[in-house]
Amino acid sequence: MVQGNVDAPRRAVHDPYGDAIEILDPPFYRKEFEDAYRFIVDDYAVVPKAIGLFLPCAVRKPYSQSPSHKLFCRIIGTVLDPEDYHIAIFGTCGAVPAELECMYPYRSYRYMLGKTMDGRIQRDFHRIEVYRLKGYLEKTRYTYQRRLAYCIGPFRAAMAEASATTGITVDLLPSDPTIERLYDVGRPFPEGSLSMPEYIDEFREGLLRLSRSIGSKT
Repeated sequence: MVQGNVDAPRRAVHDPYGDAIEILDPPFYRKEFEDAYRFIVDDYAVVPKAIGLFLPCAVRKPYSQSPSHKLFCRIIGTVLDPEDYHIAIFGTCGAVPAELECMYPYRSYRYMLGKTMDGRIQRDFHRIEVYRLKGYLEKTRYTYQRRLAYCIGPFRAAMAEASATTGITVDLLPSDPTIERLYDVGRPFPEGSLSMPEYIDEFREGLLRLSRSIGSKT
């Protein structure tokens, strides 16, 4: 299923935070990522929770140390009880339970899909990520009662297709009307950042709806 530059050599460098980075080319092509994905889908036991939250991967590794994930998790923590939810990370990394963020190769790569103008790479990412998300959604079909993905751009498109293909409902936030309202061609990334206040407000509201839907006491 995964085709591309799977045998590219590792090039050890250090990111601005001093962490060693071995993989700088598109990670979704590489055998290490397919092997890790197969371990997760075939062998790893995801603990059942009422809510499955899907957050996009981040440049800073481990993901939980990125400014965006610290913000997201702070919002989540004000709304949901930890016993009620499980976080999975998705995007160029594939689909990764958050507790495995330090497993190789998930903290050993640095790549920003949004900066590539190569149409083939963009199409390949979509194809590969839909395949991986479909596998993870099927694996966790009965693990979560409700699902929410906080995402924009190519990650959102992949999640929407995977959800539609599997028939497994995933609530997508921010909403399409809000994304369209904030769209600005003058920005490097026209849809902006998931850390923007308008997006964060919708994220918080969506979490509150999920909390009420499962009868949470928080």
